[in-house]
Amino acid sequence: MTTERKTPIRYGMVGGGAGAFIGAVHRHAAGLDGEYQLVCGAFSRNQDNNQATAAELNVAPERAYADWQQLLAGEAALPAEQRMQLLVVVTPNQLHVPISSAALQAGFAVFCEKPAGVTLQETRELAAVLKQSNQLYGLAHTYLGYPMVWQARELVQSGALGQLRKIYVEYPQGWLTDDLESSENKQASWRTDPAQAGASGCMADIGTHAFGMAEFISGQRVTELCAELKSHVPGRRLDDDGAALFRTAEGASGVLMASQICAGEENALKIRLYGEKGSLEWHQMEPNTVILKPHGAPVQLLRAGRGMPGLGQEANRRCRLPSGHPEGYLEAMANLYSDFAAAIRAGEHGQPSGVPGIAAGLRGMAFIETVAASGSSNQKWLAVPDIRDSL
Repeated sequence: MTTERKTPIRYGMVGGGAGAFIGAVHRHAAGLDGEYQLVCGAFSRNQDNNQATAAELNVAPERAYADWQQLLAGEAALPAEQRMQLLVVVTPNQLHVPISSAALQAGFAVFCEKPAGVTLQETRELAAVLKQSNQLYGLAHTYLGYPMVWQARELVQSGALGQLRKIYVEYPQGWLTDDLESSENKQASWRTDPAQAGASGCMADIGTHAFGMAEFISGQRVTELCAELKSHVPGRRLDDDGAALFRTAEGASGVLMASQICAGEENALKIRLYGEKGSLEWHQMEPNTVILKPHGAPVQLLRAGRGMPGLGQEANRRCRLPSGHPEGYLEAMANLYSDFAAAIRAGEHGQPSGVPGIAAGLRGMAFIETVAASGSSNQKWLAVPDIRDSL
């Protein structure tokens, strides 16, 4: 018996040079299943860093471009069998839309870090470009790659909890407890700079993950919210902490908290959903378990693992190992890359199957703008813009 060998999908990267966290994560995840080959990049505006990163990653010197504009032009000029097929964007937020839009128009698929942009309007414009381009666009909401997030979603959809009543989602971190931006920490500097991050710091960086998680698992659409944003570190220009009450179109109420000044916390994203028949919870730092609490019955622990009884099809498909073998963040992102590869090979357009796309990007930007507006307003509740007309 012979197995057909797949030709790796050729990809390029903008950003992710030496010293950047998320670029390396993307490269590790893309390489996990042998589906991709990194062939080019504009890894850093610092050309020494750019060339050194390319050499370390075995990218040919002539395909380590000085900037993203040269990358798109250079790759488009190559024969079809050599040029990149997918561009991965891991830059600060203000470049997400310009690069993504130009890449789509140049005929390349795009996988972009979140948030999709810095304003809802420019993200709507990106959605229009995507519609015209006949290309694929995905957004790196990494936590939606975890198998047990899909299992939680299926439990809600199956009616195991009954009608949802309450949603609690929180994402506390502690890494910005100190004034890191003043010590020239690059990761802190751009995330607290309005010119690079946009109207929000913490909420744009991690609050969007919490928001996307709440809507994805619940299957419900947040229609209005009441928020407070705060910067606790003196001189910090963007929020490092915030919370919001919210309501959904289907009648549930919820609380969302995101903070990067919770000293002692690591990366503690967690969600709880309460329905009329029971509740469930999932913790990112213990991602292989969903805790199901039926009303008036014993607590159940559902565990990840390929072929585990009780797991739904989508959860099981994303499990790579038998039960008892922990899988984590890299595997979750690798699941997104694997689904994106399948979408490219299937000739899909728009949003790749199983991967957050432009709809998640628009919802995230609608959330960020509403939270920022609510945080600076005396009005109690603000409506979250409906983005369905842009899809």
